[in-house]
Amino acid sequence: MTPLPEPTSRRRLWLVAAPTALALTLAGCAAGTQSAAPATTPEATSEAEPAVDTALDGFSTAADVLAGNQEAHDDPADAEWSQADAAAIDLDGSTASSASADVDIAGSTVTISAAGTYLLSGDLEGQVVVDSAREGTVTLVLDGVNIAHTAGAAIDIVAADEAVVVLAEGSTNTLSDAASYAEDDEADAALASAADLTITGTGALSVTGNGNDAIASRDGLVIQSGTINVDAADDGIRGKDYLIVRDGDIAVDAGGDGLKADNEEDADRGFIAIEGGTLALTVGGDGVDAFTDVVQTGGTVDITAGGGATSDPDSGAKGIVAGTIAVLEAGTTRIDAADDAVNTDAYVHFSGADVELSSGDDGAHAELQLVVSEGEVAVASSVEGLEAGQITIEGGTIALTASDDAVNVSEPDAGTAALTLVITGGDLTVDAGGDGLDANRAVEMGGGTVVVQGPTNDGNGAIDADGGVTISGGTLYALGTAGMAQAPRADSAQASVQFTVRSRIPAGTTLTVVSASGQKLGTVTATKQAQSLVFSTAGLVNGETYSLVADGDTVATAVAGEQSSAGMGGPGMGGGPGTPVPPR
Repeated sequence: MTPLPEPTSRRRLWLVAAPTALALTLAGCAAGTQSAAPATTPEATSEAEPAVDTALDGFSTAADVLAGNQEAHDDPADAEWSQADAAAIDLDGSTASSASADVDIAGSTVTISAAGTYLLSGDLEGQVVVDSAREGTVTLVLDGVNIAHTAGAAIDIVAADEAVVVLAEGSTNTLSDAASYAEDDEADAALASAADLTITGTGALSVTGNGNDAIASRDGLVIQSGTINVDAADDGIRGKDYLIVRDGDIAVDAGGDGLKADNEEDADRGFIAIEGGTLALTVGGDGVDAFTDVVQTGGTVDITAGGGATSDPDSGAKGIVAGTIAVLEAGTTRIDAADDAVNTDAYVHFSGADVELSSGDDGAHAELQLVVSEGEVAVASSVEGLEAGQITIEGGTIALTASDDAVNVSEPDAGTAALTLVITGGDLTVDAGGDGLDANRAVEMGGGTVVVQGPTNDGNGAIDADGGVTISGGTLYALGTAGMAQAPRADSAQASVQFTVRSRIPAGTTLTVVSASGQKLGTVTATKQAQSLVFSTAGLVNGETYSLVADGDTVATAVAGEQSSAGMGGPGMGGGPGTPVPPR
């Protein structure tokens, strides 16, 4: 593959586009070149779609992604406050009291009109409004408050330079809002903010969004800490420009999306970053949904979307959704989704996180490129395990279970000229009902260990590469049926051998490849019936004869270099006729 020139700008190409019109050539993957061609300019439509960042590709790190995004507004000292400097507001049923000149109380509405620190306690059947035109941060310290408002948001931050909500140590606080909102209501969450909002402190906050969202900022939203429980009719926690979780114990039960960032206008916004904390998201929509990027560099994220993998995938409920890229770099991510567990309009990079996925459709789907470089990626159930326009595996431990293709490189809606599967390292184990490794062009292997437990029907193969398979390093075991068996090309830098037996090898059989001198070159256990084994490792020599031993009995012999590389193999094509395999 020919490397493409580096993009000239780090900024995104912000397009109003249908993704079907994007065309992107991904190249240089096998050599580690990390570049992507700029997107073409499509016909404009009336609806904004996520942009493709011409400076990003599937190899981009969390730091690469965040370097191009808006800087967060929060400060590590946001949780610090002094009771001596705070204006007390005592909530009392349908009214309140305060000695501050910057606090106005009209019936059950408390309005704060200036920057400063305000200490709130008590119960209120009404609303707290922040409407400050003065420069500075408004800090609300919640110390045992229960605010319920039946005609709008419980806390409505209408105007402020910046707002901070501190959950006082040892406190338990609750907020709930109206049962419905007018379509043109800007504040449509129980905790609503028009300003950048930070939630911090060591106390607890329970928020019920009866009419729409639970917590929403129309600018940026940062959660630094706290125990936060959210129940929302629609989205749980939304930051329009960005949503950053630095720490905290967060539980979301939402009819819509769990975490959301939905700025569609600004190229450096609309992203979600998870740095730490524990998040449990049970949602009817998507677990984490960002118009641009999703980045995880720590923490533990548990998502159940749309009832999980055994539910109807037509619900469209996905685990993680990103308009440009999802980078899972550290921490733990567990997803059980009715539709795709991870889905992006461009790139996915598994770069170190411990990822466990169950899906009613794809385990992970990227329209353009998917890369696994580090970490553990386990897809426990899926229709297709990993799917993208180009897939590179250069490290990590990957285990995939799929009812159809386990690794599928096929032309996505966006289109790409790559369509290759490149494996240079890592440990990949797949169990596929369809093709094990499926590429609309070539499969290139230069390192790592790959074990394919392929299909039991002759209509699919352990490997299915329209452009052939080449291997220059690593160890490959590909078990499956004989009807579509495909092996690496005989002119590959590393030799391969293909064994075909007359009767199917029973599940549980231990297979060993032995040289003419008796040297054991590799051993694998069939987890289901198989009739063909394609094997390649360093030390094989083209032209030499090898034996396949099943539980101590020789069941086939084959000559390295005489394998079928066209994907239309049959009994006898990969070696000697073999002998029947005794049942276990």
